[in-house]
Amino acid sequence: MIRVLLVDDQPLLRSGFRALLDLEDDIEVVAEAADGEEGLALAREHLPDIALMDIQMPVVDGIEATRRIAADPTLARVHVVILTNYGMDEYVFNALRAGAAGFLVKDIVPEDFLHAVRVAARGDALLAPSITRKLINRYVTQPLNTRTDTALKELTNREREAVALVAQGLSNDQIADRMVISPMTAKTHINRAMAKLHARDRAQLVVLAYESGLVSPRNS
Repeated sequence: MIRVLLVDDQPLLRSGFRALLDLEDDIEVVAEAADGEEGLALAREHLPDIALMDIQMPVVDGIEATRRIAADPTLARVHVVILTNYGMDEYVFNALRAGAAGFLVKDIVPEDFLHAVRVAARGDALLAPSITRKLINRYVTQPLNTRTDTALKELTNREREAVALVAQGLSNDQIADRMVISPMTAKTHINRAMAKLHARDRAQLVVLAYESGLVSPRNS
């Protein structure tokens, strides 16, 4: 069962998302919140698999709530998915930097929305390669800090290769084919790279890959 927390200051939208999710046998909405502070408290109480998080909310906005969830070791298994009306914008990229697993536009069709919830619950990034390139190209112009550069040097060549392929939007099976290894070995390379880079999930790994210069929009 996939446990979902809804965090949005618009009751009508929360009701709509809840009605859709409640129809699914493998998804359960465990709580709803109208602002980021309440959402953080409910995340700690219910430990959901997914927190569907609006960006612009009163009290504590979605970016700060995402940052606090990502910084809390007890919430390490909570995947934050940002809900936005705006598609690609600076708020979305800041949320990804803060630790979000991906983002969805609120006018998404129901089938794609349900698929996205299940993808995020598996720990996969909700970032289409074309959208990722546009976001990175627009908002990343230089490495964010030297810590990421230093951590990258700790990666083996195969781990660096796997990270670069993740940043291009490839699945584990596709990475395995490209590197001529098994899918399990590909997953191992990725997990080790995530641990060394202190990335919560694949979405953050993608951001770090671009910020560090390991991958650029031109060659991805």
